[in-house]
Amino acid sequence: MPTPYLHQHIDGKHGRPISYDLRLPDGQETETAPLIIFCHGFKGFKDWGHWHLIGERFAEAGFAFCAMNFSHNGTTLDAPQDFADLEAFGQNNFMIELDDLASMIAHLTDPTQPFANRLQANNICLIGHSRAGGIVLLTALEDERVKKVITWASIYSFDKFGRDYPAVAQWREDGVIYSKNGRTQQQMPLYYQLYESCVANAERLDYPQHIKALDKPYLIVHGSKDPAVPFAAAESLHALAPNSQLVRIEDGDHVFGGRHPFTDVVLPEHSAELVGACLAFLQE
Repeated sequence: MPTPYLHQHIDGKHGRPISYDLRLPDGQETETAPLIIFCHGFKGFKDWGHWHLIGERFAEAGFAFCAMNFSHNGTTLDAPQDFADLEAFGQNNFMIELDDLASMIAHLTDPTQPFANRLQANNICLIGHSRAGGIVLLTALEDERVKKVITWASIYSFDKFGRDYPAVAQWREDGVIYSKNGRTQQQMPLYYQLYESCVANAERLDYPQHIKALDKPYLIVHGSKDPAVPFAAAESLHALAPNSQLVRIEDGDHVFGGRHPFTDVVLPEHSAELVGACLAFLQE
């Protein structure tokens, strides 16, 4: 059974902690493993559903698997599976998430860490689910230690929260809009700073344009019946990225058959297919 470093956290650059789990493959203490860093999506967290089972599958296959929380995802160290801090959620933006991932990479590649002799610090693959697809793609473009990148059910762009938002005047006037969480029924705030940040950093955040120059292997995995992000988004990313591969999970949904809470010990069929496609890509 792979060994997890559970419930660890580091200080983020924006005043809140970044929690993470690191699962290591079995092996001698001198053996190193390629590193995978998994980033959750909108209204997500590292302990959601069956993500831990997926992490175990990667560790069993010989990879070090780190699942991280973005610092402003709304969970807390004391309540890692609840949106207990909606103020933090409302203050989140993509620049914070980029900084969080950069901090996580810096921490995991720090040679003074006790697990440093188990990780290949210059052989990193990033995985981003849903909205985090853009975060991992931008980081892959900017960090030479990242050798491969994978997106699961990724959105096509961040423009929904920036230049394409249809009611900017009302958002500016009210200072906040709300997004209902269908699972918890919480009205989750998005403060106007998100729009301002998107506009101010529009050039950097325009990953559909930037991935035209992505020279690293890129795997796109998407369900054909994703109700949250249509499969067409995956096709559009694939058309733009010259080194990309597209895997269609037939009849797959946005979370590949998962749910929260997840009490089974076996991965859903579509998630098993997802893991198989990713391992084939990583082992090429």
